[in-house]
Order: sequence, then C-alpha cells, then structure tokens
Amino acid sequence: MNAASGTGTVLIAIGGNALVLDGEPGSVDRQLERAGRFAESVAGLVNDGWTTVVTHGNGPQVGYILRRGELVAPDAMVEGLPALPLWLAVADSQGGIGHMLAVAIDSALDARGLETRAVAVLTHAEVDRDDPAFEKPTKPIGGQLTAEVARLRVAEEGWAVTEMGEDTFRRVVASPIPKTIIEARQIRVLVDSGAVVIAAGGGGIPVVRDSTGWHPVDAVIDKDRASALLAGQIGVETLVLVTGVDEVYVDFNAPTQRALHVVGVAEMREHLAAGQFPAGSMGPKVASAIDFIEAGGSRAIITSIPKLPDALAGVAGTIVTKGHP
Repeated sequence: MNAASGTGTVLIAIGGNALVLDGEPGSVDRQLERAGRFAESVAGLVNDGWTTVVTHGNGPQVGYILRRGELVAPDAMVEGLPALPLWLAVADSQGGIGHMLAVAIDSALDARGLETRAVAVLTHAEVDRDDPAFEKPTKPIGGQLTAEVARLRVAEEGWAVTEMGEDTFRRVVASPIPKTIIEARQIRVLVDSGAVVIAAGGGGIPVVRDSTGWHPVDAVIDKDRASALLAGQIGVETLVLVTGVDEVYVDFNAPTQRALHVVGVAEMREHLAAGQFPAGSMGPKVASAIDFIEAGGSRAIITSIPKLPDALAGVAGTIVTKGHP
C-alpha cells in the first residue's frame, strides 16, 4: 500500500436515484442538496485516511435529457438542432452529475481544511457489439410513468417500457455488459495522486471497437457492473455498492428472513443462483460484488450511505469476502 492510500483505497458506487428519488419530479436544486450530503460522507472518509473513488448511476437523469430532446424534435430541423442520440445523453449526464459531485466534494473537503480535491473523468466503457442486451432492453431510465402514459409512449414513440409496480412503468433501454474501462490506467494515476476521482459515471459512455477504433453506441451500462470492473482494473481494495437498505437479506419478506453480514463469495454465489436476489433489484449488486472478489478484490460491501463508515470498519452492511467469514 503506497503513501497515498492511507487506510486503503475504496470505490463507492451510488445510483442516479441517490440524487433523484423514485417517483419525485426532477429538480436540480434537490440533486445539489443530496450531492452535498453525500459529499460530507466522502470528505469524512478522506479525513480518516481513505483514498476514495466515486462512481455514479444516471438512470433518472439520462432519461430527462433524452426526453428534452424528444420534446423539441418537431422544431429541431427549423432551429437547426442536431438529433440527440442516447450515447450523447449518457455523456451529457456524466458531465453534469460529475460536476455536481465534484463541486460538492471539493466544498466539503475545503470546509475541513483538507487540500485534497475531486477530479471528474469523462469515462468510456467498451462493450461487445453482439451483446444480446441490444435485442432485449432492460435498463430503466427517466421518471416513473402511469400505465396510460406508458401506452402512449409505446404507441407514438416506440419506447420499450417495463412495469416497476402497480400502475408504475419506466422506459427501458439496452444495457450490455462492460468489457473494459478505456481510461483505467489514467484513472489509476489520479488515484495515486491522492485525488478523489469521480469516474465511470452512468456506467461509462458505451463504445464498441473495430479496426478503425472506438465508436459510440446507444445503451446505458449498469453502473454496478462498470464499478466492479473499474475497481478491479485499478486495483481498488474495497468496493462499496450503495443501496437503499443497510444490508442484504435472504428470504426477504418471509418468516425466515435473515440479514447477511460477512459472507464468503462461494456462499453468495449459491444464494444468487437460488434466486434470492431479483434481477430488478439486488441481483446486479450481488453479481457485481461477486465479480469483483473473483477478479482479485479484497472485499465488497453492500450497504446504505448512513452505514458507510461502520461498514468500512467491518461492523455494518453486507461484506463479501474471498473465503469463509
């Protein structure tokens, strides 16, 4: 562990809904407020000696950006406005959220008298052009829709939608598996400098590669999978996947429900294979935690933001390790 690592290196992955809660209208002011609260947690970790990397989702935000483009589409040719592809909306959201987090983290660090600063890196994730996800959209974006609005969007604009709950729908897009983070080496240099690095926003801007180089493609990559991949590529010791609950449960909502605290990766894989973690909720986080450990990571933690310090101390959250606890 080098001098810049302090207590260690940790990558914290938060969802886009950490800034925009499910069901509420989008508000930049609310996003700034929540970014500020998260920044306090990050600054506290830096103050304790952690070298910190932050990744983030963009589900609500990329949907908002795309919808704005669609609403002005009838006037686009008259105004000379270019079409807005999904991949460019991902890039736009990565820059916007990265800015909000960086300014909030810098302010929290400065308030503590710390000279460390945040750096947001525009990040690309390479995917396979033949990934079957392109034929079966699964990634929710944008806000919640009623059944009536969802039917209208499908009929008039060709959206793919999925039911999230009773009379609640969201738009879905392709979500291919990331193969590599292109800027991983450069991100590692920034991590070694001691900066708080914000990277792989929205799972990274998706690109495919051919003999002429990389080319953008319309998709939104799962941020947990991209975070696990990036953490492995840059040698992060601890991966934290932030969620809305303090820990992971098996037999959730059943009389036999129990929390998982410290779990070996083999046991966690057994629970995943048994269908304990639905694909639409905890499944991707558990799969990403397993991938990270099996790729050589030391530990993966699934917990909430309030429990983050205790989880890093080993006394809260669900901690996935290489062997038996």
